[in-house]
Amino acid sequence: MEAGKLPLLGEKAPSFEAQTTKGKLSFPEDYKGKWVVFFSHPADFTPVCTTEFVAFQKRYEEFKKLNCELVGLSIDQVYSHIKWVEWIRDKLNVEIKFPIVADDTGRISTLYGMIHPSKGTNTVRTVFIIDPEGVVRVILYYPQEVGRNMDEILRIVRALQISDGESVLFLQTGPTMSL
Repeated sequence: MEAGKLPLLGEKAPSFEAQTTKGKLSFPEDYKGKWVVFFSHPADFTPVCTTEFVAFQKRYEEFKKLNCELVGLSIDQVYSHIKWVEWIRDKLNVEIKFPIVADDTGRISTLYGMIHPSKGTNTVRTVFIIDPEGVVRVILYYPQEVGRNMDEILRIVRALQISDGESVLFLQTGPTMSL
């Protein structure tokens, strides 16, 4: 990928190595053969980010059944992530089982276009859905003040998997899914 060029749909996800709450990560290589929801959040210990992480964790097993892993990221340091995960466990009785990438230099956030200068110096809420071959399939951007819908993210992963497996288009019509 060219320097300064953001990843686009259908391109390989940019590679990086980083520290996480679960140890060192080589991305996306460590997830070869799996789907990945790679998402950013503005900051640890904030109300919307906390509710989102709890919501992702409550659906973690659903993602795992789809051969899909979750990977979070913010520009906070790994120590902040660890303390936040402990706080969530102690105060909300939820164990965050997926890794959170520490991007305190902003290098990864910049590589993935997660920092939007008109929205400040922290990351906006982004979601990258990456397929088992390491190809970017979906990119979603949300402002910091708006939380994500986990059911929609699950629906997108399912839709891509069905579409890939059946070579069909997958649409949502109302509250049920149809082909």
